[in-house]
Amino acid sequence: MLNYYLQIWGLHGWELIIIAAIIILLFGAKKIPELARSLGRAKAEFKRGQEEVEERVDLDKEKLEKLAKELGINTEGKSPEDLRKEIQKALGK
Repeated sequence: MLNYYLQIWGLHGWELIIIAAIIILLFGAKKIPELARSLGRAKAEFKRGQEEVEERVDLDKEKLEKLAKELGINTEGKSPEDLRKEIQKALGK
């Protein structure tokens, strides 16, 4: 994965060494582990938030499909937005 990003940016051996040296100069050798931990925690928190949103979307879609089926609406191949529109139409809103 790292190799993929390095290819995108066109970074190779010497460029990586220069970037590492700049990071050490900016943050200091003692701060780098702390910085890496902070980035790791931020990434983990972002991933948890993303998974939570995906769970909510899946739950909303299941609720929409259940309601649509109760109203006799065919749910196959329809997006949640399409289902919302048809449910509103069926309920007369």
